[in-house]
Amino acid sequence: MKYEINDIITLKKQHVCGSYDWIVIRTGAELKIKCAKCNREIMILKKELDKKIKKTTKLE
Repeated sequence: MKYEINDIITLKKQHVCGSYDWIVIRTGAELKIKCAKCNREIMILKKELDKKIKKTTKLE
């Protein structure tokens, strides 16, 4: 799957803060994503993220 900066990714499992949504900050072999609710940032491999994703939407 192809990801772009500012895409909103909805994951299957909740983050500890209760949010399902993450925002893509940086792309490459690894993606840097930020929680939409608590602003926690993590780095994750594309291959791992593809397994955890529910849907992707564009931020407008």
